[in-house]
Amino acid sequence: MGGQLRVYRRRIRSTKSMAKITRAMELIATTRITKAQQRMQAAGPYTRELTRAVSAVAGHKTDHPLLMESENPTRAAVLAITSDKGLAGAFSANVLKETESLTALLQEEGKDVDTYVVGRKGIAYFSFRDRPLVNSWENITERPEYAHAKEISDQLLSAFTTDSAEGGVDELHIVSTEFVSMLTQRATSNRILPLEVEEVDEEELAAHTGGTLPLYEFEPPSPGGVLDQILPQYVANRIFFALLESAASQWASRRAAMKAATDNAEELIGTLTRQANQARQAEITSEISEIVGGADALAAASAGSE
Repeated sequence: MGGQLRVYRRRIRSTKSMAKITRAMELIATTRITKAQQRMQAAGPYTRELTRAVSAVAGHKTDHPLLMESENPTRAAVLAITSDKGLAGAFSANVLKETESLTALLQEEGKDVDTYVVGRKGIAYFSFRDRPLVNSWENITERPEYAHAKEISDQLLSAFTTDSAEGGVDELHIVSTEFVSMLTQRATSNRILPLEVEEVDEEELAAHTGGTLPLYEFEPPSPGGVLDQILPQYVANRIFFALLESAASQWASRRAAMKAATDNAEELIGTLTRQANQARQAEITSEISEIVGGADALAAASAGSE
């Protein structure tokens, strides 16, 4: 009985130590997510205005190479943004699941898929399954910089502008995590190349933006020249904003996972404490029974000798 009590006490001590670690990681994640949110929100206005500028120019020219869809697309590139570290709940698993669904859909359409991955978790996932990667990037998911997004976009644009018969791609998709709130993060997939130019009613767009539409004056004056300069920036910015959103989502997911781990540890401590108390009470009861039994035996022996 004493051995069982020692086991309970040892498990309680180890669980308390684990709860301290998960609590500390939860606090760290809470601090990091605030900074990641600030960076994401700071990049939001530029991303929106750049998108509107691209849409304004693309409406006047639809035969640009980055706007034209291939008549018979045979190859697509998929960029998956995962995490470099674990302990973030289902963050990377959701991205990989969405990547697998998108890959299966593209293959059903008769397209070969080239996979690009950001984050060690995604790299390990594909390496374990012996599935080739065109390229991968590590150690940038927690604090991404624009230089990282520019490096990724340069390689993807190079593949897109190369003919598919020579190893290029006809489409470019990105799978990342959308930051909805502190409690909700959603893995999404979007096609970023070729761009989809949609006709939007100016009055409706002005109503959504809260005022009149901006007037753009472009240099050089030709739409083709403007698109040559602005579209690469647009693609790099889309990737950069996806990295920022994924970073914020990663810290939010890690915070939720560590909070759940801390709560579970505290619940386990309570259960083990009750079991330890029961074992201690059973040990005390056993000792009292042995003492009473010994006293009765001595009393009976004394009475027999008299």
